[in-house]
Amino acid sequence: MLLVDTNVWLEGLLEQEQADQVRRFLGSVPPELIFITDFSIHSIGIITITRGMAGLFEKFIADVVKDPSIHKVRLENGDLDLILKVCRSQHLDFDDAYQYVAAEKFGLTLVSFDADFDRTPRGRKTPKEIITNG
Repeated sequence: MLLVDTNVWLEGLLEQEQADQVRRFLGSVPPELIFITDFSIHSIGIITITRGMAGLFEKFIADVVKDPSIHKVRLENGDLDLILKVCRSQHLDFDDAYQYVAAEKFGLTLVSFDADFDRTPRGRKTPKEIITNG
């Protein structure tokens, strides 16, 4: 079960350098194994709308958010202390700590391009590693 970080979704949506890798990853993993946080959904909305790409966000909503086989997870207000603890102990930004705590809480493997997770106990996998190692 894989928690896909915001940067992976954005890499594909914005057709950035590793977009092909993201497409191969998403095409090779059954959607039932994919999880996304509410924080990622909102962040993607902020970024795409700010860049004048409302249509892209609309497509993301239709393809990912409304897909019943892709799991949506959220942290509760009671988890904010955990996020702050992870920010301090793992030296992560708030957004990374949110993903980290969500992965930990729900027992998920974090899929990210962000190397900051490499120095944490949970680590991370890149989309390429998931494709290569199954």
